Amino acid sequence: MPAAATKTINFRAPAAKQALIDRAAEVSGKNRTEFILDASCEKAREVLADQTHFVASRKVMQRFNELVEAPLADPEALRRLLDTPAPWER
Repeated sequence: MPAAATKTINFRAPAAKQALIDRAAEVSGKNRTEFILDASCEKAREVLADQTHFVASRKVMQRFNELVEAPLADPEALRRLLDTPAPWER
């Protein structure tokens, strides 16, 4: 069950952009609010996933390095994974 909406976001848009959004929302079977919220969240996830600069405490960084440098539990599984073509390459 989706979380209940507790905040309001208001903004103005040119009529042409509103019409575009309304058409896309209708095609998607969503209302304007659902469409804008879903599209905004999708873009937000994309922007955050593209971040290349992260700040971590010394303790967190030390644990990260330990995990990266630890021997693989099953190196053969990694070899199989790397030898398997990506779905778009098949």
